[in-house]
Formats: sequence, C-alpha cells, structure tokens
Amino acid sequence: MTRLNGRSPHHLRPITFQLGYTQWAEGSVLAQFGNTHVLCNATLDNTLPNWLRYSSKKHGWLTAEYAMLPRSTHRRTQREQRWPKGRTQEISRLIGRSLRMAVDLDALGERQVIIDCDVLQADGGTRTAAICGGWIATQLALRPLIAAGDLPESVLTHQIAAISVGIVNGEPLLDLAYEEDVNAEVDFNVVMTGTGDLIEVQGTAEKAPFPRAQLNTLLDLAASGITQLAEAQLAALK
Repeated sequence: MTRLNGRSPHHLRPITFQLGYTQWAEGSVLAQFGNTHVLCNATLDNTLPNWLRYSSKKHGWLTAEYAMLPRSTHRRTQREQRWPKGRTQEISRLIGRSLRMAVDLDALGERQVIIDCDVLQADGGTRTAAICGGWIATQLALRPLIAAGDLPESVLTHQIAAISVGIVNGEPLLDLAYEEDVNAEVDFNVVMTGTGDLIEVQGTAEKAPFPRAQLNTLLDLAASGITQLAEAQLAALK
C-alpha cells in the first residue's frame, strides 16, 4: 500500500525535534511529525499543587496541559478560555501520566514540572508528538539541576515515546496522518519506554470488532516506531 505522502505502511513521517525553540522556558522543544507541529515547554516550579502541599507525605510532581491553537486545523476553533473541553482534559491527563513515568517523583523533591503542549499545526498524532517532545523538554529542564548537584541523576528514570497505529483499508499503518486517522477501522495510541515496555495503550474499533491477532500486529508495529523515535530523541539531545 502506498500512502498519501508516499510512505510505506511501516514508515514514520519525517520527525524533527527543534530544541530551545522559546527563550524563557527551562526546557523547550518544537516537535514536528510531518505536518503536525507541537510546541512543548517545560517549567520548573518550586511550589507544589495544593492537594500535595498539605499532604503528610510530600514528593515532587509533573503535570501537563494540552491545547490546540485556533488555526491549527482547517477551520478556526474557539479558544478554550473558561474551561477545557473533555477531549483536551483527557489528552492533558494522558501526557501527564506518561511523562510522570520519566521522573522519580520522590527524588524530585518539593518542586513540580509543568509541561505545556500547544498544537501549532495539526495533521494527526498531536498527543503522541506532545509526549515525545514533552519528554525532551523534561530532560532539558532537569539536566542543569543534576549538573549543579541539586538533583541526583536517578531523578530521570525512563525514556518515554508514543506513536499512533491503526488499520486503514484492512492494512496496519504506523504514525497516522489526519486523513488516515479519520478513515481508520481501528485506531490506537501507544506509549512505551525507550526499551519497549508498555506504559499506556488507547485503542478502539471504529467500525467493526477486530481479532486479537490484529492487536498483536499493531503493538509490534508501534514498538518498531517507538524504537526509531527513541533514537531520534537521543540524537536531538546530543
């Protein structure tokens, strides 16, 4: 199967990570997955959220906020000024859950890392691009504290990456663009460590039930993509 952009079924879109994209954030990365562009900024905050500040057992925290800019899609969408939509909240929580696996919260001390993921341009896979870029931003924010001796090296635990996979016209595909995503019979987002351990799997049959064998095929396909993304992340950090 030849895809819209000429890719084979098991190939990623062109992936780039542009570090230091903004000036003031402790860690900043523009993650580009083809025509999907997500700006990930990491902020270090020496105060904890209220629910944790008054807890008997204090530890550090990492949280994430996700948003799509009004013209990141074909039509302008309203800014979510008063409160985020359900989809936005769900994706924010996914990013936060995933990236907390990258940090030893006890070793982090009484500080939190806030990851802001803003979609500048959307063409499918925004949440997976946000997780990949968010992991790099977290590294950039914490490495100076490690170098200064304020944090132990062990505060950084796992490398985290994520990718979408799906069944389109009966064929398993890696890293779905928007046109493929909206036509998928099965759609999955997979979050893994750089060594291939699973963190989260989000998936659904869009049109009809699918056999267990297809699930295994999709997880294998996702694992191959995660391996490539992990290499790209480390190369960008070097």
